Amino acid sequence: MLTVSRRVAQAVYIAGRIGLPRLASAKSQSEPSAPTILFPFMASPRVCVLRAPGTNCDVETAFAFETAGGQPERVHLFRLLERPELLDDFQIVCVPGGFSYGDDIGAGVIFSRQLRGRLGESLARFLAADKLILGICNGFQVLLKAGILPGGAGASPKASAPQQSGQQPASNEQSPDATLTWNLNGKYTAVWVKLQVESSKNVFLRGIKEIELPVAHAEGRIVVRSPDVIQTWRERSQIALSYRPIPHEEGPVSGSDGDSLLPFPDNPNGSIANIAGLGDPTGRILGLMPHPERFLHSTQHPRWTRRPHRSGPGEGLKLFHNAVAYFG
Repeated sequence: MLTVSRRVAQAVYIAGRIGLPRLASAKSQSEPSAPTILFPFMASPRVCVLRAPGTNCDVETAFAFETAGGQPERVHLFRLLERPELLDDFQIVCVPGGFSYGDDIGAGVIFSRQLRGRLGESLARFLAADKLILGICNGFQVLLKAGILPGGAGASPKASAPQQSGQQPASNEQSPDATLTWNLNGKYTAVWVKLQVESSKNVFLRGIKEIELPVAHAEGRIVVRSPDVIQTWRERSQIALSYRPIPHEEGPVSGSDGDSLLPFPDNPNGSIANIAGLGDPTGRILGLMPHPERFLHSTQHPRWTRRPHRSGPGEGLKLFHNAVAYFG
């Protein structure tokens, strides 16, 4: 009883800190209603926010999961390498954004090698269970280059290693279906984007049709081995998010038909088929380049004063709430 009371008090305290809406009866009837956040007190899954040298978004990512009702713990990769069995204690693993190992030989390359190597068996066990994995920005790069995406549990992290640029795959390794490489503009890009949910089966995206989030990356462009890969992803509902045209006050939105590449900044990196996020065939893994942890409150949007909901939670919080609610 004491534990539940403390958890309720903690949730109320967090809600007050970031300005989440209170009970509906306490709202002014003259203000537009904001989305309501329900804290899942009955189930509070443990979340491993896995950081490495160079990770710099782990604190806000842990805060997002805590706000959504989870029990996050920031775990350093070195600690997990020493005791891989620690992974069994968690229900959600999130690899947050940043510049792991300085992206010295490519974004997420070193981090991904460590996941595929000494943590391969623990990850395979985690993937086989009814658990969730989220990769944000650099975390998405890590998941894709480790082989965790796009195959998920159906592809061993030890067996599908992506190659560095210009390197030929070993004879016993399969060439990867896709990788993330430099933006078409050749530089680090930080803008807000509009996204459309393409997969109704992905756990993290339930109840979301469109969402606006910020991106901040230099290597966010998805390239594929062949056009057949895109078709396979569509058939398996693995394309989770796509960039969409952004409304502009000064004129009409830019146009796009099907897979036609949207111009910058609608598609900020030139990713094929305007893909912003991928999932595995089960819908329990999501990797995305945009940062949902940077839109937890409505006032974090650059145009918040012109949007319908000027107070309350930001759209990004819904992804973390969906992950926590999966275990409710």
